[in-house]
Amino acid sequence: MEISVRRMQEMREHEYLSPYATFSDRSKGRRIDEPQCDIRTCFERDRDRIIHSKAFRRLNGKTQVFLTPQGDHYRTRMTHTLEVSQIARTIAKALRLNEDLTEAIALGHDLGHTPFGHAGERALNSVCPGGFEHHLQSIRIVEFIEKKNGKTMNLSWEVKDGIENHQTEGHPATLEGKIVRLSDKIAYVNHDIDDAVRGHIIEEKDIPKAYTDILGNSLSSRLNTMIHDIVSNSEGKNDIIMSDKIYDTMQALRKFMFENVYTNPIAKGQEKKAEKMLIDMFEYYVEHPEALPEEHRNAPEGRERAVADYIACMTDRYAVAKYNELMVPTGWQVF
Repeated sequence: MEISVRRMQEMREHEYLSPYATFSDRSKGRRIDEPQCDIRTCFERDRDRIIHSKAFRRLNGKTQVFLTPQGDHYRTRMTHTLEVSQIARTIAKALRLNEDLTEAIALGHDLGHTPFGHAGERALNSVCPGGFEHHLQSIRIVEFIEKKNGKTMNLSWEVKDGIENHQTEGHPATLEGKIVRLSDKIAYVNHDIDDAVRGHIIEEKDIPKAYTDILGNSLSSRLNTMIHDIVSNSEGKNDIIMSDKIYDTMQALRKFMFENVYTNPIAKGQEKKAEKMLIDMFEYYVEHPEALPEEHRNAPEGRERAVADYIACMTDRYAVAKYNELMVPTGWQVF
């Protein structure tokens, strides 16, 4: 019997990958069983489904840190996701872990993010019964909201576990998920410094020397230090580990960013407006469900959840356009 391309890839995984890797042919499967692809492993298939989804494309129009920045080189939620993927794949490849699973988790980890970044998340969390958290919304996207020909994305258990547990307090079940969890923080701390310097919020010399002496004084040197530290401390182990020195310094750098960038009144001056805009729209759609697109009118948890799902799917630009359409009066002409 001829062996499929997929099966040959699965066999190669057992020959090359670390014994601590997650093997494609040992996946816990999908919520809804379906025939295997004859070319792609289950994790390659998940990666492709994420890349070809509408939710993934919308990331290009969603805020990372700076709301509506005037410039083409600031990160969006899409470019953040791609940088997380690149970092995570580098680490997974060096440790001989499953690069396809790692990439799928990384590409899908922020699918549920709102317009206007964490400001939008705070807004929906304040009005949606049961609260709103973007990592859980990402699971709603792949399990319930995103559909093609009436079918959901139906991702594998391992990919969904990594997406759901990418938060700081998360506990991914796979080493590949643990890589993405750390890579997310490595990516945003470093690229947010780059954007903040570009936006004249801080200067590179503002970063305490105690941190740059350990991590480096440029984007590339800091990434190099952190990635090498994870690889050297995790090699041959059933865990993904940073040394205490590098991890503690990264956390200190993250705290510096919160104090000087993430709460900076110049960088964040528009966030209250964005929060109010989303809250006003939430209240409007709850009162006028007929104004929702048909595919967003029902959710098992009720109308408020359906409205939150719709607003969370919006890009920044679309949210502003809908707000103007719903809330801003327009003139009329008599001919």
